[in-house]
Amino acid sequence: MQSVSVRCALRRSCPQTCRRAYATDSSRQKPYYITTPIFYPNAAPHIGHLHSLVVADIFARYSKLVDPSKPIHFVTGTDEHGLKIQNAAKAKGMDPLAFCDELSEHFRNLTRKANVSCTRFTRTTERQHCDAVTHLWKELDAKGLIYKGSHAGWYSVSDETFYPTTQVAQQEKDGVEYYVSTTSGSRVEWQEEENYKFRLSAFRESLLSHYAAHPEAIYPPQHHTDIMASLQESLEDLSVSRKRSRLTWGIPVPNDPEHTIYVWIDALTTYLSSVGYPFPSSTVEGLPSGTAQGWPPNVQVIGKDILRFHAVYFPAMLQALGLPLSQRLLAHSHWTVDRAKMSKSVGNVADPIKAIDEFGIDLVRYYLARVGGRFKDDVDWSQEQLQKHSREIISALGNLLMRATSAKIMKKVAQVKRPRPIDVPDDASYAPLKRSLGKLALTFHTHVEGFQVADAVEEVVLVLDAANLLMTQTAPWAKETSPQDAAYVQALIFETLRQCGILLQPIMPDKASILLDSLDVPATERTLADAAFARREVGDVRSGVRLFDVDLSRL
Repeated sequence: MQSVSVRCALRRSCPQTCRRAYATDSSRQKPYYITTPIFYPNAAPHIGHLHSLVVADIFARYSKLVDPSKPIHFVTGTDEHGLKIQNAAKAKGMDPLAFCDELSEHFRNLTRKANVSCTRFTRTTERQHCDAVTHLWKELDAKGLIYKGSHAGWYSVSDETFYPTTQVAQQEKDGVEYYVSTTSGSRVEWQEEENYKFRLSAFRESLLSHYAAHPEAIYPPQHHTDIMASLQESLEDLSVSRKRSRLTWGIPVPNDPEHTIYVWIDALTTYLSSVGYPFPSSTVEGLPSGTAQGWPPNVQVIGKDILRFHAVYFPAMLQALGLPLSQRLLAHSHWTVDRAKMSKSVGNVADPIKAIDEFGIDLVRYYLARVGGRFKDDVDWSQEQLQKHSREIISALGNLLMRATSAKIMKKVAQVKRPRPIDVPDDASYAPLKRSLGKLALTFHTHVEGFQVADAVEEVVLVLDAANLLMTQTAPWAKETSPQDAAYVQALIFETLRQCGILLQPIMPDKASILLDSLDVPATERTLADAAFARREVGDVRSGVRLFDVDLSRL
């Protein structure tokens, strides 16, 4: 078997990347840098992976909505080293790299099917990343922050993690006793071995000071509270290598071929290597030439189960390197199925590809944002709830467009000059919707900036419901409704659709684009600023456009 260092050299060389991102000059604009977890591809993607991707994509697209001139660097990818991959490849009789090629493609395919606008899909087996990890190790070692010691503890192969005795419990099955992690439920075994350690304990005070000064750095707030509480206690130094006799599928420790760099220091370095660490040159894969490099990340989207790695271990490494910490961590909740944790052994893993194929990606994205966009509590995935929320947006948005552009209404309003939304009278019929439209864009923006995506979507739904109610109450198609009154109603409905179409672009990009095209809204007039009430007008509206090609009766 070839060594990993040789394998990494065989990988295509990613373009060499920039000088230090945090030292940008005024002529080079720092991109909005956002990351997902670097997924461990030991099994097919599940709905939790899709959730992380869609959440990050919403914020990436929203940044472009706020400032179209600002570059975006959106990184996702796969974490491919470690004992679990090594053992799984061996069990299949496959070369580990070929095994990873196969598994990684499943995740790359998910990003495509989910219409995720990532600018770089990275893999920890790429040469540029391997070189970055080696460089980072040498920097930490040169600062006296890595030393050889011994480690003993309860190790989970599936979690690639050591657990303290306080997080381990004994169980019995079929007369066989074993131990499991109380955090993940995975089996653990006692291990003792010589390895290298990172002086994590040296950074407790500085991390505590950082989070005390930046309460917004971790969301939801409860996670910030938990991290602050954990930092009040002593920090143990972190094991950062494994004996090569046990783990061969990984990056060798520099100058010590008997040890392999632990998968977590390897994986966490991805966020640096994806913007060119150690920053030697002037271009970054996934960014236009001449763009500032991007460090630190504006937002890192992670699952709550890996919060400690991203809120304690990685920031300590960054402080050791003299690099700024990530601006914000969004640690989202998990998806359950029938209120139970997803598990391959139980057979209740929700398949994102199946859901996308059945409902279309925009309805799935809408459901993930609508139900999973509060991030604080675990949420349940169910076919019934996906159907329910699909019906909701199809009825509220798709049917509203069809109603407002019906042949009968279009013929009637053609008899008068189309009024501007601002010219619609402030009488009892129209005033409530006008008020809602007047504050929609700002309210939506406030929610998204506060990581309250579900609340932002709720505001759009409420306005759409109000517009549908106005249609029902005023009946612009009815014979007794004058052409002028029908035109007033239609003007407000078109304004509702225009604003909602702009705001839904990060949530449902394809459907929002079709909607705005049908309203003849120019591509240059689809920013957040354009979503203000009556800021722009619709053009030559097309009738008969069907937004959702889904049979509601089937749902």
